[in-house]
Amino acid sequence: MEIVDRLAGASRIGLGLAAVGRPGYINLGRAADLPAERTVEAMRARAHVLLDSAYAAGIRYFDVARSYGRAEEFLAQWLHARPDAGDVVVGSKWGYTYTAGWRTDAEVHEVKDHGAATFDRQLGETRALLGDRLDLYQIHSLTPDSPALHDAALHRRLAGLAAQGTVIGLSTSGPAQAEAIRAALGVQVDGRPLFRSVQATWNLLEPSAGPALAEAHDAGCLVIVKEALANGRLAVGEHAPGDAAALAAVLHQSWATIVLSGAATGDQLASNLRAEQLAVDPARWKDLAMPATRYWQERSRLPWR
Repeated sequence: MEIVDRLAGASRIGLGLAAVGRPGYINLGRAADLPAERTVEAMRARAHVLLDSAYAAGIRYFDVARSYGRAEEFLAQWLHARPDAGDVVVGSKWGYTYTAGWRTDAEVHEVKDHGAATFDRQLGETRALLGDRLDLYQIHSLTPDSPALHDAALHRRLAGLAAQGTVIGLSTSGPAQAEAIRAALGVQVDGRPLFRSVQATWNLLEPSAGPALAEAHDAGCLVIVKEALANGRLAVGEHAPGDAAALAAVLHQSWATIVLSGAATGDQLASNLRAEQLAVDPARWKDLAMPATRYWQERSRLPWR
């Protein structure tokens, strides 16, 4: 796959802008991590500092989404100002619409719709910002009940985008991640697999998708791991392994192509990057794993901060 070839020799850690593309998110510790006044200008400046630091450290994969507030915009502006960064690989996602209006106290922060009309609209919005820099476009948080698994007209649209050179992928969330991944691997257009990339949550608390991710890797998919720190729960606390160790445990998985850092500060990014120098045995923390249903119930109760 061309993306894998382009990332050869780069850091296996990628940078996701979910935490700095909008003023509110569910990660722990945001009050201390981000400016008290989370204006668009302040968040843009933070995102650009992180992108500069990540690029200097060898990170070449950057992850955004239509629902991450202004993350696509911030990344597009950074790419425009950095013509030397032509080797960056950009992944974005469609299927959720950001509805918080740049507020942290909004009743609803994002709305999900996996229909073809939403794809058409959001692809246009993404293209308006990122132009031909869009390398990977993913359905955001695909679940087994998503109509996107069975919508032949949508599949044709996605295949058309793939024919133009953009890799088509999906991200998953929820306790049935494995089921969604396996269903997506079976989707074909004209006898060819449609989805060539899978992004999923895997961490020491929630490892249930591991076997399905191994199957995706064996099928030739790019495998991207998100929420490796469980929204901060594995980074802080008396019994937490710490951010670098938790990320190293994911890097230890042979099927993981890219592991996302969701750092909101330069110090967090530097600490995350230490994971690449750590040799860890994930079995050391096997007792941390919990049933997937419990994990996702607890995650759903995390407040937007």
